[in-house]
Amino acid sequence: MFTDSHCHLGSHKFAPDELEALVARAAAAGVHRLVTISTTLEDIPRNLDLANRFPAIFACVGIHPCDVHQTPDDFLPTLRDFARHPKVAALGETGLDYFHPPPEGWTDDDYHARQREFLHKHFTLAAELKLNIVIHTRDRSGDQSFSDALDIYQPFASVVQAVFHCFPGPFAQAQRVLNLGGLISFTGIATFKKAENVLDAAIQCPFDRLMVETDSPYLAPVPHRGQRCEPAFARHTAEAIAAARQVDLPTFARHTESTAEKFFKFQI
Repeated sequence: MFTDSHCHLGSHKFAPDELEALVARAAAAGVHRLVTISTTLEDIPRNLDLANRFPAIFACVGIHPCDVHQTPDDFLPTLRDFARHPKVAALGETGLDYFHPPPEGWTDDDYHARQREFLHKHFTLAAELKLNIVIHTRDRSGDQSFSDALDIYQPFASVVQAVFHCFPGPFAQAQRVLNLGGLISFTGIATFKKAENVLDAAIQCPFDRLMVETDSPYLAPVPHRGQRCEPAFARHTAEAIAAARQVDLPTFARHTESTAEKFFKFQI
């Protein structure tokens, strides 16, 4: 049994009337629990509604770094109220994105500074509510967003655990997360032929710091690469990593489930 630790079920790429079938396909593939991720204040209610409707679905609430410019300065009380919902499993997705250009009227410096401010506020709220946090980082080149996120994480590391989702890098980079007590989550990228460094990181990552995800509707793993991704496909990523680690799938599932349960603190 697997948990898809990061998917976007509120995405417009999933029609509302297909969610029941999508959850059923996931269950048939052994993916019995789905964590749907919000990225704006506006899409949090849609994700919480899915969590209310389906026992298998839990939600994370947060502001994606690419949406900080259109989020009000006083967002934190609203986010706090949402985060108290009983099926909220963590805060996120939040983080730093230095890949996408700033919106019109913003400089890179201003845009990135606001992202750092929002990430710090998410960590502060996570510490207050005793929740963990889901982090996104992405750079045009180098790893500045990754390094800046680690710097913000460090003062909170004793009270908040962060998972760096959709991990795209080598194990040396993952080690910097592990050194702070954080987790790494792997998508279908680990199944791609030209992503040997990502698969190597998945091989070396300790079992108690590793989760699998789809990031659906994006990044479908082999053999579905290029298609719309969905939670059932988490099994393919799990199979690829388990095979690379030379462990059987039930053993891999047992370890990743234990990690997901500890990180998300599922209450229902």
